[in-house]
Amino acid sequence: METRVAVLSIIVEKEDAVSELNDLLHRYRQFIIGRLGIPYRQKGVSIICIAMDAPNDEINALTGALGRIDGITAKATYSKV
Repeated sequence: METRVAVLSIIVEKEDAVSELNDLLHRYRQFIIGRLGIPYRQKGVSIICIAMDAPNDEINALTGALGRIDGITAKATYSKV
């Protein structure tokens, strides 16, 4: 199975979306290299960066599932290898 390194950038605008977000990240935990979360209280949002090493389909599936949660925006950036 070929994998790629990717970084997911996640913006959380609604606090009640965090539980569903964490459930999804837990399901994909075998692909997650690391996670950085920054609460930005002045703007009322949280910024989360997830480093992954996973097959393309898994990265796309997680990014899409996160983007369907109300109050969350997610984008992926991929390495070339």
